[in-house]
Amino acid sequence: MGCSNCSTCEVSENRGSANSTVFDWLYQIDAPKSENSNLVEVQFKGDRKDFYVNSEDIDISSGDWVAVQGEKSGHDIGKVTMKGELVALQIKRKSRDVEKEPIRKLFRVASENDMQKWNDAVANEDDILVKAKRIIEDSKLEMKLTDVEFQGDNSKATFYYTAEKRVDFRELIREYSRNFGVRVEMRQIGVRQEAAKIGGIGSCGRELCCSTWMTDFPSVSTNAARYQQLSINPQKISGQCGRLKCCLNFELDGYTEALKDFPSTKVQLKSKKGNAKFVKLDVFKGILFYFNMDNPGDLLELSIENVNKIIALNKKGEIPASFESFVIEIEQKEVSFEDAMGQDNIGRFDKKKKPKFKKKKKGNCHCGKTKNPNGNCDGSHRN
Repeated sequence: MGCSNCSTCEVSENRGSANSTVFDWLYQIDAPKSENSNLVEVQFKGDRKDFYVNSEDIDISSGDWVAVQGEKSGHDIGKVTMKGELVALQIKRKSRDVEKEPIRKLFRVASENDMQKWNDAVANEDDILVKAKRIIEDSKLEMKLTDVEFQGDNSKATFYYTAEKRVDFRELIREYSRNFGVRVEMRQIGVRQEAAKIGGIGSCGRELCCSTWMTDFPSVSTNAARYQQLSINPQKISGQCGRLKCCLNFELDGYTEALKDFPSTKVQLKSKKGNAKFVKLDVFKGILFYFNMDNPGDLLELSIENVNKIIALNKKGEIPASFESFVIEIEQKEVSFEDAMGQDNIGRFDKKKKPKFKKKKKGNCHCGKTKNPNGNCDGSHRN
């Protein structure tokens, strides 16, 4: 049950959600004790995560804010996203060498004082980022500053940047230390990580996957677009980072599995009326399109079975008279607009003409008789 007037929740919402690639469906059930029971995964700002060991067996659960050991000194504040055996599997999946990079300690559940100090540091990040960008402009360095993240104890700031060439930022670090009064670390990231930190809305109308739930960035090649019969248009298949969209990989396995049933598109179909060359295919309908090389305007629509039949005949040396017997016959359905507008009249929006009333002739009564000079009727109609 959440609180209603707590600033901690507001700041934590801006620091990113628990976007893990693994969800523990049994998080409410206590797992049996093992050598990995004290392992904990903690998430910080955005998609940054790390693994820690709960050596003092502190009672914590997923969603708790904890104070953990900093990278070099001090402590950091983050949210527990996973613990136990799943953390050990994540360490193995990410090929983390525990001997070269030892797992740091989890100190305690974050106290009120810890959260207040962390909130103060987070509140200053936007202003410091603006000032840091101005210093880079004044220094005329060829680099782009993307984000800044303060350590939980407000003693260290990590600046994330992108650059095409190597940048000498030793003087920049000294300038940052003098202006901001903290230890400074410069960390270079790629354009895909930059898009994940900045966020945005994709062409699908939803928030970017990399800034919501993705934690790693697998390589994407143009073959993924070719397998899905997509146009190799950089403007359509590139994301906001300028690289190929990560979502090209999402349905790739389904396409490659379906394409196993399709014959080779390099084989030309032979008939006595000419040879046919492959144009395109429809994966979902299982249809291939060919055009007759002797009659390019003749587009042939063939099923997978019929294409395999023609290829088998050609291999035997048999050449069919024509492709007409193999072409899919498309049933022409009569288009009816009877129910297009329901039962409503199509002219229901037209302006209706008001009925014209006959104007009364001046000098006549409503009974039609002529009025006298005084303007009165003789009243005979009243009788």
